[in-house]
Amino acid sequence: MRVIGIDPGSRICGWGVVEEVAGSQKLIHIDCGAAITNTKATLPKRLKTIYDELSMIIRRYQPQEAAVESVFFHKNAKSALILGHARGVALLACVNAGLEVFEYAPAQTKQALVGHGRAEKRQVAIMVKNLLGLPEPAMEDASDALAAAICHLNSRRMNTAMKNLRENR
Repeated sequence: MRVIGIDPGSRICGWGVVEEVAGSQKLIHIDCGAAITNTKATLPKRLKTIYDELSMIIRRYQPQEAAVESVFFHKNAKSALILGHARGVALLACVNAGLEVFEYAPAQTKQALVGHGRAEKRQVAIMVKNLLGLPEPAMEDASDALAAAICHLNSRRMNTAMKNLRENR
């Protein structure tokens, strides 16, 4: 199963592709990076950049599912609205490519990787590095995206096990 994780942002939208080897729990880092927009460009042009880059990445790596970090609450309503636009574009890129999208709260992803929902970004980056055998931690936004993909694969495996358990009762 190949999954793209996305950490939406209007300036930097992180992405990471992870594959779980069939029949095992081995995770393979395929690639990661970020759609970095021109901060001087208008919001619609930045959103187009995000959409175009994510669409290209999805076509290149052919993931079967997507894990997108959900919105957390901002004190600044304008920032939250702009982040919502970036998330919408990321979701659209995934849905237009035919991917099923799963959303995870930042605390849920941190809990799944580090063991507590208030982990610092650096802790998440180190855990992602260790789980995927990377030579060094990925850039922050890409690391968060990889974490979302890992969280999804782990959740998917657990949900399948629970379903099988219920069916075999």
